[in-house]
Amino acid sequence: MTASISTSRQGKAALPRGNDGRTLIALSLCAALVLALFVPALPWIRVVDQEGLYSAMELKPSVIGKLSPNHSVVTFLSFVETSKQGVLGFWSFLLLLISAAAIAFCLLTYAAILRRNRVPEGKGMLRVYAMFQRGMLFSFAAGVGTLGLILYANRNYGLAGFGPGASAVAVPLISVLAYLFSKKHEKAERARCREHGFIREFRKNWILFLFLVPCFLFFLINNYLPMTGIYFAFTQFNFRDHLFASPFVGFKNFGFLVRSEILHLTQNTILYNIVFIVVGNVLQIFFAILISHVDNKRLRKTSQTMIFMPYFVSYVILRVLVFNMFEYEVGLVNNFLVTMGMGRVDFYNTPGYWPWLITAFYLWKNIGYGMVVYLATITGISTEYYEAAQIDGASIYQQIRYITVPLLKPTFIILLLYALGGIMKGQFELFYQLVGNNGTLFNATDIFDTYVYRITTTQPLSMGLGTAAGLFQSLFGFIVIVVTNVCIKRKNPEYALF
Repeated sequence: MTASISTSRQGKAALPRGNDGRTLIALSLCAALVLALFVPALPWIRVVDQEGLYSAMELKPSVIGKLSPNHSVVTFLSFVETSKQGVLGFWSFLLLLISAAAIAFCLLTYAAILRRNRVPEGKGMLRVYAMFQRGMLFSFAAGVGTLGLILYANRNYGLAGFGPGASAVAVPLISVLAYLFSKKHEKAERARCREHGFIREFRKNWILFLFLVPCFLFFLINNYLPMTGIYFAFTQFNFRDHLFASPFVGFKNFGFLVRSEILHLTQNTILYNIVFIVVGNVLQIFFAILISHVDNKRLRKTSQTMIFMPYFVSYVILRVLVFNMFEYEVGLVNNFLVTMGMGRVDFYNTPGYWPWLITAFYLWKNIGYGMVVYLATITGISTEYYEAAQIDGASIYQQIRYITVPLLKPTFIILLLYALGGIMKGQFELFYQLVGNNGTLFNATDIFDTYVYRITTTQPLSMGLGTAAGLFQSLFGFIVIVVTNVCIKRKNPEYALF
């Protein structure tokens, strides 16, 4: 026999794969070559007609002296910022993101190669192919996008001022050839693993894919297209030039946030949210367990409704209630203190009270909503567990400890991950309605959301600052949820989100 049959870890016969090593070397070299072409020192865009281009841009001699004739995908944004040509900013920024994705997938290709021997038989090469092909697709898009940017810029200025560099031509060509090479070897790998690709899956279940189209369009229109507004964070927006032509200012808006009270705002926002998450979930579980053990059906329904009702109270109504309770002259609490022979307390000029008050009113308003989620989970627990525990002589407290609480763990982890994703996004309505513009209380109650609101309403055309703050919040929450998910996945993989 010319080829022996080897047995895989699952006990099934599999063909030998002697060409895998040479294929991995080829893929690694292609990925390394593409990565090398993204080095900032290599030219992607060249200024061909410098005199004509700078004249069309109406640049001053002092600005021209700061400009280089050759630019990579990374440095071209600095050219846009220095020359104040905002009309090229958005497309250059988009091109930079595509290039970053290409570089990331090329690096993930190497990670997949290193992990290849730690996955089930046959799956490692498919993972390598998947990462490599995505990297080549983004690399091709970066190269074609660069050529498109050059054509757009030349058309905008009415002359051939820009030209493609070596990388802009080489990357699309290499990406296409490498992609076709990987597809050829992936086909053989799928045959060995007895797995079919997307095209066969689509032909088999095209009706199911058709039903996904409305969902895809919904998220595309409502979630992904609005993400282009992130570009606001890097511009000095004005209505004359609109989003796609406003001056590109780089990280100037982020620098303003760093110079402001960003550390104090971050501390306040995180600490408040940690208290809300921890104390809120504990109380929600506590009340859910209490209500689940109420035998009287009418009493159980009434208690559940009474606890849930505050959730429907408007924050505006809550502001009126709080003001009438804690106002200095006519507040209910101060009138009660005077009746008891004690002095009045100036709550609205004493910051120390408000972290406790804000936390208390948040919990009062939101405990009922979270309690319903945990109560639904408790209702879904099979009664056989409790019956068996009663037969074994377990008390009600032991049943809660060893049955109810452990089975609530998956729900708690999922809700925790969702909550941590928004740990930098405070309860704006709660803080703004209870505190308003009372500067005396800002030190103890100011969070990112209220700070951004004041900036965008008090400073003209400060959309860039607001977007920069929102982007910082989103990235912070993304990092937190990824790190938390990794920690959970190591101990309880079945509870992880991804």
